[in-house]
Amino acid sequence: MTTNNEQLRELQPAIISYAKDLPNLCSLFGLACTVLAIYFSITGVYYAAMIGMIWAVAFDWADGLIARRMKGRTGRDRIFGGQLDLLIDIVSYGVTPAILLLSFGEFAPLLLPIAFIVLAASAIRLSYFSTFGLSDESKYTGLALDNNNIALVFIFLFESVFTFGVFTVVLCVSALVLAALNVSQIKTPKFSGNLRNVYLLAIYTIGITSIYGWKLL
Repeated sequence: MTTNNEQLRELQPAIISYAKDLPNLCSLFGLACTVLAIYFSITGVYYAAMIGMIWAVAFDWADGLIARRMKGRTGRDRIFGGQLDLLIDIVSYGVTPAILLLSFGEFAPLLLPIAFIVLAASAIRLSYFSTFGLSDESKYTGLALDNNNIALVFIFLFESVFTFGVFTVVLCVSALVLAALNVSQIKTPKFSGNLRNVYLLAIYTIGITSIYGWKLL
């Protein structure tokens, strides 16, 4: 028994060794963008937060694209990368939008249930797909979580058009609609698996970064 345990420990790679895997490294860059988005949301620099949110999506899509094209990755590499993605996704697409809503609404207690629904929908969706996987490689059941950030950074472009109170309502309603779509049974295309969509996201990311970067000046 002791010999078997020792052999198992010898076969197990060091935890930090997975940080050198290029797709995982890309995922961690996305997490860094998410941390910046959370920081700027809390401090009220929302335009910078939007840039962090969209770049989190860009890195999320990039890690999948890189992983599919890399050769020599083992089954354990893929499992670890998948688990890392899940954990980062709950922060990027659940925690971050929830904090954005709370911060923009000046942390009003009435926004707590909405923030909870957004986060709960994200957790339920990720748990569901961690359990059952994809039934169709080309389509998702419900709206993929990365679309939450893509939609919210676009909606936030109109923040200056409305009064503070009206846009807070717009943001909350949008987040609730997205949460409902996340856990719905509707079929939606798997955008991230298409190379053309990756290029479109790259253009969108650069455009969003330019617009919000200009607004920050």
